[in-house]
Amino acid sequence: MTGAEPLGRPVHAPRRATRRPGQGRGLAAAFAVAAALSAVLLPAARRGGNGGLPSRDGTPGAGDARLELGPGPGLERFARATEVRPFVLPTDHGPHFAYQTEWWYYTGNVVAADGRRFGFQVTFFRRGLSPGPPPDGPGLASNQVYFAHFAITDVAAGRHAAAERFSRGAAGLAGATGEPFEVWLEDWRASSRCGGSSAAPPARLARANRAPHPALSDCDGRAVRLVARDAASSLSLDLELRATKPLVAHGDRGLSPKSDEPGNASYYVGYTRMAARGRIGTAVVAGEAWFDHEWSTSALGSDAVGWDWFSLQLDDGRELMHSQIRREDGKIEPVSGGTLVRPGGRTRRLSRDDVRIEVLRRWTSPESGATYPSRWRLAIPSEGLDLVVEPWLEGQEMRTSFLYWEGAVRVSEAAAQRSDAGGPRLPGQPRVGGQGYVELTGYAASMQGVF
Repeated sequence: MTGAEPLGRPVHAPRRATRRPGQGRGLAAAFAVAAALSAVLLPAARRGGNGGLPSRDGTPGAGDARLELGPGPGLERFARATEVRPFVLPTDHGPHFAYQTEWWYYTGNVVAADGRRFGFQVTFFRRGLSPGPPPDGPGLASNQVYFAHFAITDVAAGRHAAAERFSRGAAGLAGATGEPFEVWLEDWRASSRCGGSSAAPPARLARANRAPHPALSDCDGRAVRLVARDAASSLSLDLELRATKPLVAHGDRGLSPKSDEPGNASYYVGYTRMAARGRIGTAVVAGEAWFDHEWSTSALGSDAVGWDWFSLQLDDGRELMHSQIRREDGKIEPVSGGTLVRPGGRTRRLSRDDVRIEVLRRWTSPESGATYPSRWRLAIPSEGLDLVVEPWLEGQEMRTSFLYWEGAVRVSEAAAQRSDAGGPRLPGQPRVGGQGYVELTGYAASMQGVF
């Protein structure tokens, strides 16, 4: 096959699935749903209160959103993340069609003038059915599938709601560009702020998918407008985000391994602190956000079942990203690790053994029956950090096409100044707190076979 592959059946409208509050974010669904979407999308979406998942007795409910799965593409023609490479902006904020899977991930914690607190997640995922960009010209033929997750946590109301959409990278329905940076699915999108205004609309960008726009070469993703609305779940978000620290290359200078096998890795960069302001619903809000961009053609190790991922913004100006991949034998994958970003932007790569995590509490979803960790003690003894991480709401399960937990968390310092977990606070170091997001996968079912 030399060109783009059509998806197999015409899609006359983008598919949508919504989980409403009370019924029943990346990264987890990035891998899981992306694997399923080497598939044929049904032309008509069916809505269900459980977000497309079967009920706990295993029977699908009438009206549940489903995916009709087909055989997945072979991986041999896709590129793999095998060695350190330079990153060039704005190009590398855009799509990497030589790789099979890619995602652009925004989360944040914001506060309204009246003190109400919100968490948000908007994530765009791309799955290639064959290597290379989609074809030029009109029509619906495409070798790229896009899907997106959108969730808001209203802490005071005790409400977490999420929505999901699918479409193809054709006819302006969904897509991504690097210069100017923009990624979109219908009217959900992150757009570069170019000279104080948003970049071109999606249809124009779709035509420019293979050629950068020279007049907007400074639109590199450091400042974006993030917009998403979903009438069915009464969710809306319109935020301006601006990076306040330099781009971070996680892992080994941006090469992030998932197992010891060569090629089981991703390229992983992002902004660990962005100023956020705008509206969630009718509330005027301000706070901080986090952006990740990751692309790969990779798989978990043969004995991995899932992962726990932490993105924490400490109030002393540091940020922490840490991911631990869990194995069937209960141990942590040796290549697990993370990044500590210092106030001035310098980074320290963290190994699995640099970070100690103890689960202090668990929560069982009344809707899915899955049990997740729900409070942690996280320590980095060499940095004098001994933290307690806990969700603002326990019920932040993402019951989209695939089940995972993704939610806003708060960070406080452990009460004891010395413990087996954390060690002593460094001389002159004040107590720290903070906020962030946590993602948990593989607790409802193993991720084997889906990533």
